[in-house]
Amino acid sequence: MLRTSQGGAGNGTAAADRRAMSIGAVLAQLREEFPEVTISKIRFLEAEGLVEPERTPSGYRKFSSEDVEKLAQVLRMQRDHYLPLKVIREYLDALARGEQAALPSPGGQKDLADSCWDAAAGAPTAARIGRAELLAVTGADERQLTEWESYGLIVPEPEGGYDAEAVNVAKLVSDLGRFGLEPRHLRAVRAAAEREAGLVEQVVAPLRRHRNPQTRARAEATAQELAELSVRLHAALVQTALRIRSH
Repeated sequence: MLRTSQGGAGNGTAAADRRAMSIGAVLAQLREEFPEVTISKIRFLEAEGLVEPERTPSGYRKFSSEDVEKLAQVLRMQRDHYLPLKVIREYLDALARGEQAALPSPGGQKDLADSCWDAAAGAPTAARIGRAELLAVTGADERQLTEWESYGLIVPEPEGGYDAEAVNVAKLVSDLGRFGLEPRHLRAVRAAAEREAGLVEQVVAPLRRHRNPQTRARAEATAQELAELSVRLHAALVQTALRIRSH
């Protein structure tokens, strides 16, 4: 069970403020049980309506202890049962209505792929999946997956399996392959990504070494925001280059 701060019933607003957490604090707390979770994942679950944090007048999210526990429940069902978000939402809604609902389990190759990949969101639904599940999601065979790994495009976890980022990369590599782009063609993309990651690390490294846990949590949020900006810049530059070449 995740630890959540508690306040006395007579403290009023002060107790509520102590229970309210920023998204960075929520990330730090969830990572005790889910090391792979990211700021983007939390925002995605919020966008899907699985949690509804309050907003301050300036627009910052404030999560309650109940929000954090619900996020943990969703992440457990993804991690342990490979369930798609639609199924999880229906299950939680049924429980909220007081109904006795059995936790469903995916079955069959198509259900397995659907349970690991949210087609509408274009994102993996599980925190970590196995090799068979990754092949089911991408439609690849063992030879292709081995080739992706040999070029460093896909890296399995030390204890086995693949995290959400690896699943996303594998899906993108598979999609690009349908246009004739092979792993050897993507080495430059991987090298550029590593250089960009190095730049981000230079910015957040001092924050990660800080003694204050909140500062370290802010480092993760900052790294995620910088990564998202880098991706947007990369996409814009590619579009600009294509537009210039078409003239």
